[in-house]
Amino acid sequence: MTASPEHVQSREDLARFVRSLHRRHAEHESTWENPDLPSFLGALSAWIDDADGWYRNAGREMPTDGDWRFFAQALEAATVYE
Repeated sequence: MTASPEHVQSREDLARFVRSLHRRHAEHESTWENPDLPSFLGALSAWIDDADGWYRNAGREMPTDGDWRFFAQALEAATVYE
């Protein structure tokens, strides 16, 4: 089963979701619109900027309780973590 963002309720779920993305990339890299790190990070920052519009267009409410600092720290840590 592929993890989905809707199922992420904990740090462990988030780790499982990221592992699923990693696996999906390894298995289907050619189908990804942003298969390399620079384009992926560029798309990630663009989506974060436009997230309120995405949620609005999907008929959903933008979450206000995200731990943005944790996510930022995880991204930063991954630049040096082995």
